[in-house]
Amino acid sequence: MSTTASPPAPHAAVRPPRAGRSNGQWKVDGTEPLNGNEVFKAASDPLLVRERIEQVYAREGFDSIPGDDLHGRFRWWGLYTQRKPGIDGGRTATLEPEELEDRYFMLRVRTDGQLLDAAALRVLGGISSDFARGTADITDRQNLQYHWIDVADVPEIWRRLESVGLETTTACGDSPRGFLGSPVAGIAADEIIDPTSAILEIKRRYIGDPELANLPRKFKTAITGHPSLDVVHEINDISLVGVVHPELGPGYDLWVGGALSTTPRLGERLGVFVTQEQAPDVWHGVIQIFRDYGYRRLRNKARLKFLLADWGTEKFRQVLQDEYLGYALPDGPAPAPATRPGDHVGVHEQKDGRYYVGAAPVVGRVGGVTMSGLADLVERVGADGARLTVHQKVVILGVPADRVDELVAGLEPLGLTARPSLFRRSTIACTGIEFCKLAIVDTKDTAAHAITQLESRLEDVASRLERPLEINVNGCPNSCARIQTADIGFKGQLVMSDDGEQVPGFQVHLGGGLASADREEAGLGRTVRGLKVTADGLADYIERVVRRFDEEHTAGETFAEWSHRADEESLR
Repeated sequence: MSTTASPPAPHAAVRPPRAGRSNGQWKVDGTEPLNGNEVFKAASDPLLVRERIEQVYAREGFDSIPGDDLHGRFRWWGLYTQRKPGIDGGRTATLEPEELEDRYFMLRVRTDGQLLDAAALRVLGGISSDFARGTADITDRQNLQYHWIDVADVPEIWRRLESVGLETTTACGDSPRGFLGSPVAGIAADEIIDPTSAILEIKRRYIGDPELANLPRKFKTAITGHPSLDVVHEINDISLVGVVHPELGPGYDLWVGGALSTTPRLGERLGVFVTQEQAPDVWHGVIQIFRDYGYRRLRNKARLKFLLADWGTEKFRQVLQDEYLGYALPDGPAPAPATRPGDHVGVHEQKDGRYYVGAAPVVGRVGGVTMSGLADLVERVGADGARLTVHQKVVILGVPADRVDELVAGLEPLGLTARPSLFRRSTIACTGIEFCKLAIVDTKDTAAHAITQLESRLEDVASRLERPLEINVNGCPNSCARIQTADIGFKGQLVMSDDGEQVPGFQVHLGGGLASADREEAGLGRTVRGLKVTADGLADYIERVVRRFDEEHTAGETFAEWSHRADEESLR
């Protein structure tokens, strides 16, 4: 088979552009590419780059990779070049990508809410140890990310992943990214509907489909049937959330158009009810709307949230039904308020009498030793396996009742704990400057150091707090770690120290949150004018603001409620 391909057939007839400037909407303006990204996607189906990776680049090495593949199409198979060590954050915005990048890759593995049995965990651990210098991070998208990957090793990594039903297909790129699925799907006693069959059917039909390989930008999916609302449904392009229709029974409420980054927008309900059987078709309809009507001229306007903002929910629903489904969806109820925390940390009984155990690493950091050790532990206690969570945690499922204590004790030497401190449980962090070419500051080590300090410095306050405080640390403005929806969110940037020098630091966002057991509606955090903290002062600031909350809040008042009403001086 050739390692090149002719341009894919257009998905809609080419039409003359409208009067005025084109937005690049295929069904309105035609399919002529309007920027460099659109050009390389039209020139060759990005999915076809896999064959070139296996047959050419893995054999001939990094220098054989042309720019459009290296900086573009590789993403459709989960590969980004990582940041070259030693380049400080002040140079992130001034250097070209090829100046920032190393000759090694980050590789993202999608799990799509899949149960990872002992064999899968062992493969994931082996890849880390054999090819990634021991690295592996659980992301807040339920992916597993490796670093230090050599292109020569990618074919063998794919072979190992696929032997246990895992893949990197469209884990990145302008494509349907990895799905968020409830970590307790199919086993929770209080589950409304098990989304497993819907996720598997969508994947079977559409992941790797060339017809969906050229979207305006990324497309993120979340599906849950659990009443804890455990997939951050408000910030995905499409979310299906378990509800019970008074006449039709269990099914899903449909949300569209959520995303954060530098222009955050929470998703909106279309007000329709979707059955389990309809879910794949509805998902396909929504992603086709994005493909055909999404804005392609400007990359920073190419997410579904911008189309929804212009159309509104009523028009979006009408187009979905009339042009893509061919039938009307019934009105449906909204999800009930969350019943309990959606991170699933701790020990919980399943509907079959066995148990699931949610455990926390430190800011998602796992690795070959941890993953391989978890495989051994799962096998030893007779558990079913594990799933990853959107909170950078791991949940072990199907633990026999008489082996729970053994499992909980066995997690600790692996760097996992089912009984984490308040701050270890509630802190997440993105990749940061260690590996990310977009980052300005360090995140993982900075957050881990802050956790250690806060565990001792705030022990007295932690015992009085009624709820965990979500602390999210991000290395740049793009909000991969959901800074606008955290109790305390930190956006990486350079700040001025007391000595008048530019140093790594953060802008602070306060009082954000997604729907949870503490909060019926999602909301974005507030910023305080001029409030920035240095990376070295992160723990000091958290301690200060948490102590002020402890002193000033009223009975039953959440941190988010307090931080939105507090005067600015209390928040500094």
